[in-house]
Amino acid sequence: MAPPPGPYSGTSTLALVARASAFSFGLVYGSFKLKYLKMKAKSQRKAEAKAHH
Repeated sequence: MAPPPGPYSGTSTLALVARASAFSFGLVYGSFKLKYLKMKAKSQRKAEAKAHH
């Protein structure tokens, strides 16, 4: 665990903000990637269905 912030808590606040923004960026990136992969899989299935007919 990280030590409790001392009197110079500016850096730890900055680290907290950086961590939070990195976490939210990860969530956004993950959801976009998931959407993209789902769309890709759907179009691939459509192409396969067309090839079978």
